[in-house]
Amino acid sequence: MRAIWTGAITFGLVNVPVKVYSATEDHDVALHQVHDADGGRIRYKRVCEIDGKTIPYEHIAKAYDDGERTVILTPEDLESLPAERSREIDVVEFVPNDQLDPLMFDRSYYLEPDSKSLKAYALLRKTLEDEDRTAIVNFALRQKTRLGALRVRGNVLVLQTMLWHDEIREADFPSLESTPRITDRELSLSAALMESFAGDFEPEKFSDEYQEELRKLIDAKLEQGESMDTAATFGEEETEKKGGGEVIDLMEALQRSVERSRTAKEPAKKTGTGTAKSGAGSAKKPAAKKTASTSSAAKKAPAKKAKKPA
Repeated sequence: MRAIWTGAITFGLVNVPVKVYSATEDHDVALHQVHDADGGRIRYKRVCEIDGKTIPYEHIAKAYDDGERTVILTPEDLESLPAERSREIDVVEFVPNDQLDPLMFDRSYYLEPDSKSLKAYALLRKTLEDEDRTAIVNFALRQKTRLGALRVRGNVLVLQTMLWHDEIREADFPSLESTPRITDRELSLSAALMESFAGDFEPEKFSDEYQEELRKLIDAKLEQGESMDTAATFGEEETEKKGGGEVIDLMEALQRSVERSRTAKEPAKKTGTGTAKSGAGSAKKPAAKKTASTSSAAKKAPAKKAKKPA
């Protein structure tokens, strides 16, 4: 990984030099636009709508348009703003971890200690972990002042940029103004259904199926040429389509879901007396005998057929 920024975490008189790295990356297949007739790349020109000329980058400025007037902002104007002049990640306060709403989190960055002495970095990390707190910080990155959350992930400090409070929309929906009555039975079935799906989150179990199939399609096109059968790439599986619009009773749906989940998890049990283990064992023996008799019958069949002509 390549550091995108270097600076220092500061709180009080403590200074912790760090390097900043992007903690995430986009795995999407990069696609571009082409002419479908000949595959030629589509390029976009920077054309001024007033004089129709193509404008070079050095003559392109930023502007704000309020619908009636346009204000042009020159590079000098933008440089006068409190941009990325400071290389400090300034701690404002330390807050309990559970007070942070994940909805406010934006991008994540790893912080690597940028000093021969790791003590200040390790001390901050250990204190945050022991106190179960997150540091709320102010810093500047890529020409913008930002709010961030500094927290611990394993043995590394992670800086997560946060949205400002006025960037979070209110969930103002008329349909949520009234609360439907929920019975104890419905709540019990819902909890049972949830328990049947309970587990520990393992991110590696999940994958981006769309991107995997897109890569498979591209590889097939590279091997077979432009003309190809899409079914040869994805197989002959049929996608089950279910019609919508049917209103199902909530209680019935919960009950069915719980029963289906239990049935899928429980081993098959033999009906009658005896334990499930012995029943399962006894169920295997007749199957073995049946297989043996079928096999012997199959071996005798040719002999019987041989006697018929005689």
